[in-house]
Parts: sequence; C-alpha cells; structure tokens
Amino acid sequence: MVRFDTRRYYAEDGLFSVHNDEFRQSPTFRDAYTRGIEASAGVDPEFAWRVHVALWAARAALSVPGDFVECGVNAGFMSSAIMRRLNWSEIPRRFFLIDTFAGPVFEQFSAEELEAGKARLTRELLSRGAYVTDVERARRNFAEWVNAIVVAGPVPDILPSLEIERVAFLHIDMNCAYPERSALQYFWDRLSPGALVLFDDYANHEYRHQKQSLDEAARSLGTEILSLPTGQGLAIR
Repeated sequence: MVRFDTRRYYAEDGLFSVHNDEFRQSPTFRDAYTRGIEASAGVDPEFAWRVHVALWAARAALSVPGDFVECGVNAGFMSSAIMRRLNWSEIPRRFFLIDTFAGPVFEQFSAEELEAGKARLTRELLSRGAYVTDVERARRNFAEWVNAIVVAGPVPDILPSLEIERVAFLHIDMNCAYPERSALQYFWDRLSPGALVLFDDYANHEYRHQKQSLDEAARSLGTEILSLPTGQGLAIR
C-alpha cells in the first residue's frame, strides 16, 4: 500500500498531487490570491493551483505585445489576482474585462447543454448569488487599476464594438460552449505570435460540451489545446 504524508500532498479543486506545491508559500502568490479573495467578497474558492497556472501564463504573456482580455469575469477573482501579481498599474497595456454581469445567456446554451441540465444549474447558481449581477460592484473592484476596462455585454455580440487590435493574453471562462468558441474564433487572428489563451473549465467533466466545441474550433484554426490537470486548457498562438 502506498502511504502519503498528509503534510506533503495537494488535494483541492479536483486535483490530487504529491508533487511540490511550495508556490503557495510564495509572498507574491499569497498576495495575489488574497486580492482574488477580496474581489470575491471574502469567498475562497480553493483553487490555488489553478490560480498558479493563470499567474504564470499572464506573466509569460508580458513578453508578447498586446492587451489582456478576460471573457467571463464574474466577481473578478482571477483577473484581480493577475493584476495584483503583475502590478498592473505600471503595465502600459489595457486589460479588458468582459462579462454580461447577469450570468450566462440562456439562449446561448446548445440543445446538448440544455439536456445536460445547464439551464437548471445556472438558475440555481443565480439564485444562490454565485454569479455577480452588479456591474458597479465590478467597477469598484477594478477601480484601483486605471487601465482596467470593465465591459458589460454578451460575447460575441459586444466584441466588435471594442477597439482591440492585438492581444497577448486571453482568459476564457463563460461556462457555455457557444460564447467560448466564439471568443476563441474572434480573437485568434488578433493574438500576437506567442500569445497565450487560457480556458478555465476546459478539462472539467461537467463542461464537456465546451471542450468538444473548443476542440473543433481549435482544429479549424490549426492548433490544439493542452489539457491540464487543474481542469484548465492552454493554447499558444
């Protein structure tokens, strides 16, 4: 029988690992993660390794020209952590934060997603306050960064109205296949060479319809998405 030292394994957010997770003790990581919790009104979602991946990807994207974009912001946990980690006020770029701020658009769910109960689950989450429906709360959260641009509207409808020419980092987290695929397709030709695209729920079994749709889109664009044990997906332009 294999025995694990309970002081030395990581078990959180659907991920179990006996590998080194000392990043959690880093002062810069802890500061960024704490800022994410602050954005979520004190709620800790307990997905440290997922944040670790996002912070690494965002930092790597600084070597690539272009703005940062997040499609699916909600409370702003991930983007707040990223901006704190990168000291965003001193970065001469824009960070577009795009969300309906009303939860997923029910009309965008596919027949397969509806059959899988996505509409019912979304209504439950809305009733429990899991989706932020107050755009002013989001604006207050990001007010410390003058180059953070909060955009309220559905993807992909809102995208053509935004003056985004080049993108270095794209984070996609909308819990629905259609807007996620649409965002990837819309921004693909706007991504600078070497730009990173991070998908939040790509490898999560509960969001398999998103993965299937994104894989099809990726193949049509001549690329492939890396599946990560955190449940995320990663693509490089």
